Amino acid sequence: MSPRTNKPHEIVERALELSTADGCVVIADEQSTANLRWAGNALTTNGVTRGRTLTVIATVDGKEGTASGVVSRSAVTTDDLEPLVRAAEAAARGAAPAEDAGALVSGVPHSPDFTDAPAETSSAVFADFAPALGESFARAHAGGRELYGFANHELVSSYLGTSTGLRLRHDQPNGTLEVNAKSPDRTRSAWAGRSTRDFKDVDPGALDAELAQRLDWARRRIDLPAGRYETLLPPTAVADLLIYQLWSSAARDAAEGRTVFSRPGGGTRVGERLTELPLTLRSDPNEPGLESAPFVLAHASGDSASVFDNGLPLTATDWVREGELAHLTATRHSAGLTGLPVAPAIDNLILDGGEDRSLDEMVAATGRGLLLTCLWYIREVDPATLLLTGLTRDGVYLVEDGEVVGEVNNFRFNESPVDLLGRAVEAGRTEKTLPREWSDWFTRAAMPALRVPDFNMSSVSQGV
Repeated sequence: MSPRTNKPHEIVERALELSTADGCVVIADEQSTANLRWAGNALTTNGVTRGRTLTVIATVDGKEGTASGVVSRSAVTTDDLEPLVRAAEAAARGAAPAEDAGALVSGVPHSPDFTDAPAETSSAVFADFAPALGESFARAHAGGRELYGFANHELVSSYLGTSTGLRLRHDQPNGTLEVNAKSPDRTRSAWAGRSTRDFKDVDPGALDAELAQRLDWARRRIDLPAGRYETLLPPTAVADLLIYQLWSSAARDAAEGRTVFSRPGGGTRVGERLTELPLTLRSDPNEPGLESAPFVLAHASGDSASVFDNGLPLTATDWVREGELAHLTATRHSAGLTGLPVAPAIDNLILDGGEDRSLDEMVAATGRGLLLTCLWYIREVDPATLLLTGLTRDGVYLVEDGEVVGEVNNFRFNESPVDLLGRAVEAGRTEKTLPREWSDWFTRAAMPALRVPDFNMSSVSQGV
């Protein structure tokens, strides 16, 4: 191997060769992105970027246990490798024994494409999408509305090598589309978003038609006070709430009595019924259209991840199974502490078990209630109940006798996703969706709309 190579798999191999630690994990993430942005029915910018991040995890055995040191740097070439490896080793030698220390994973088959060049995206990913977007600009202009938004496509090739012999590779495409429509006087606004792997399954014209309808609904303004309302939560809002629930489901935190999944008196709520609806909340790295890494890629240790688990195979996991809490996220270390099964986090989330009704059909079956567009600025209030607060945004609509009759003011809400599951009386058809609040961190989700009879709109908000 040439010492000057910049091929990612050879960078990984060279870093492992340089390591003098007792154990070493190297992750090379090769990223390329392509994007389009538009405002006022016209493209404004587009571009393509590329980058590399290298993470070196060194482990050092001592009399009191094994310590770990983690260092990540961008734009790394072979000339930067030795200082990076030495920095990780120095961090490990200067650290206390790692609480999550364990044997590095071994025995996993090599990825056959480990030595292949990284996958890359380019502006070609928008070859069919861009002309369709231009047509939607023309329709929007003719209809008296302005479209703003962006389309972003990212491809990350992750190369994982370890001193125990693992050589694994995963290519992760990730595309997001967000469109905001405004009336020319800026008094009305509506939002729609989509998640996609390749922009072949998104239709700008369909989004524009959806936004046009919402702007039309907003021609009539109705002010409502705070209170509890029957509310239809669309898939994007359900995703934002349940992603936060997943992030809050660490087995150790629950076993130590710190979360909503802690059982009063000790232990966890695994096995307890959370909802009477036959809902299953699950993750699966092989879920069609939502595929994610089939092995652990941990760049740091935390409540639901351990750098010592890097390379551990991932399999389909039910978090809630037909209404009952089935698993909490657990590393090998936290599983040993709690007695629960090893269940690493997986980078997608699906809620199944609802009926086959679309959101439009659920609206048609509503006597009086609110229809939301999306949620934002979600923050945790109380971890013991997982009480969250946040705001509605870009359209809250009043439904009467099965029809939308106008737009109402925005609200601040106070709700727990766990309580919402317990109080929901209907779940609709599961569909791929883009969580708006968490789209910078989590995009692979499929959710149904939920009907909640008493959603708590705690105060009126002036947000838009």
